[in-house]
Amino acid sequence: MSDVSRAPEKRFSNRVADYVKYRPGYPPEILDLLREKTGLNAGSVVADIGSGTGISAEFLLREGCTVHAVEPNADMRVAAESMLGGRQGFHSVAGSATATTLPDHSVDLIVAAQAFHWFAGEATRAEFDRILDPDGWVALIWNVRKVDSTPFLVAYESLLLKHATDYGQVRYELVDEKVLASFFRDGKFTSTSFPNAQQFDYEGLKGRLLSSSYAPAAGQPGHEEMIAELERIFSEHQVGSKVAIDYDTWVHWGR
Repeated sequence: MSDVSRAPEKRFSNRVADYVKYRPGYPPEILDLLREKTGLNAGSVVADIGSGTGISAEFLLREGCTVHAVEPNADMRVAAESMLGGRQGFHSVAGSATATTLPDHSVDLIVAAQAFHWFAGEATRAEFDRILDPDGWVALIWNVRKVDSTPFLVAYESLLLKHATDYGQVRYELVDEKVLASFFRDGKFTSTSFPNAQQFDYEGLKGRLLSSSYAPAAGQPGHEEMIAELERIFSEHQVGSKVAIDYDTWVHWGR
């Protein structure tokens, strides 16, 4: 059994170490995009909602802006604080997409990276409207793993479909154009994508798999069978003891 029965804010508590080590970062072109399209600059105040272990917050801090990293999961929040607590402009916030605790109209940009599919739509939109400057922007970002561009990725997707029991219930693909249009103001948003990739040895690939909330963790039913299949497909597809996971990193932005 995976973590399907757990509340979204609790699902990653037993996966923080793997999440920190093995989840992908974000292409630097996204910062260029946010500068051009949303006016992001060193003076901006950004709310990073569902900020997790700080991967997206660290990325945004490179711009020199102020980042309020809002995260409901205490374990993930502590990991972010450990990594970024000394960085100028970083503020860790115990809050959620529907209750950020931030002041009214206090942020110029809201970012949700690898997180929006966990949010409650209408209540989240109301909270975003409350904290966002009237001229502010919202950017939703996902690293979307390619599923059929290489034989290895086909095999990896097959493994997930077989062993990750609620994989189909929490995928980014559930956030379609209709969902996005209903969320952004007046249904208006723009989308673009950038290539991204990770190279893994076997231990890295295992950690990447186990960082996902839908993968059975050690001690859960199906875990050993899943790991045995992972070993097999790594052995079959590795080149120089490495395999690649390729992504399209999607950015959807609007008001």
